[in-house]
Amino acid sequence: MTFPELKSFLDEKVVLYNNTNFIESDPVQIPHLFTQKEDIEIAGFLSATISWGNRKMIIKNSHKMMELMGNAPYDFVMSHQETDLERLESFVHRTFNGQDFMGFIKGLQHIYKNHGGLETVFSNNLGEDNLQKNIHELKKLFFEIPHLNRTQKHISDPLKGSAAKRINMYLRWMVRQDNKGVDLGIWKSISPALLSCPLDVHSGNVARKLGLLTRKQNDGKALTELDLKLRELDPIDPVKYDFALFGLGVFEGF
Repeated sequence: MTFPELKSFLDEKVVLYNNTNFIESDPVQIPHLFTQKEDIEIAGFLSATISWGNRKMIIKNSHKMMELMGNAPYDFVMSHQETDLERLESFVHRTFNGQDFMGFIKGLQHIYKNHGGLETVFSNNLGEDNLQKNIHELKKLFFEIPHLNRTQKHISDPLKGSAAKRINMYLRWMVRQDNKGVDLGIWKSISPALLSCPLDVHSGNVARKLGLLTRKQNDGKALTELDLKLRELDPIDPVKYDFALFGLGVFEGF
């Protein structure tokens, strides 16, 4: 496939999958439940955090998270009492348990009370190429307060070689605004040009088959390689191709 043919093929797949039909089978539906900015941010952050494994289970458990917070995530984060956190103890999604959930509520409260909120943290000192240093900074600030060591593993650090798939997916949700109805695009302070593809098994395998990726592991180096290729296809909105790569892998078994 020539470069123009590849671009045309992927552009068609973006159109096919980047529409509201995508929402019903994807955890992006969780932040779509809310209208207040902070509710959307927190609902998205928590549901993205547990987005690994079976997608139906991810969605089911993300809804459960919202219910445990009285379907008012920002209010719960900011004004919970210690006794309110007890109801989170029974929560479990794979290796993310109730203790981790409590730690995330406290970490989020710290981010909003002391660092201006999630958008502010991610948009501080923006680099010229991507947001990977900003993800590292978010993790650092998130765990400034007392926390269980085990909880740290639930936020990836790109500066330690991770592809940080879930946070890059979250950033896509918050930053991209193309009026197609999937990504929420509520963060105007960050350019979509800085986004990185949420690299997972599906998108990685498809990218390799299409010649967009040569590295075997789905790690930070692979993400850098894929980012450069997607920026060649569209420097302004490179991560729209996540819809094509993911859709080809999950829905078409490409």
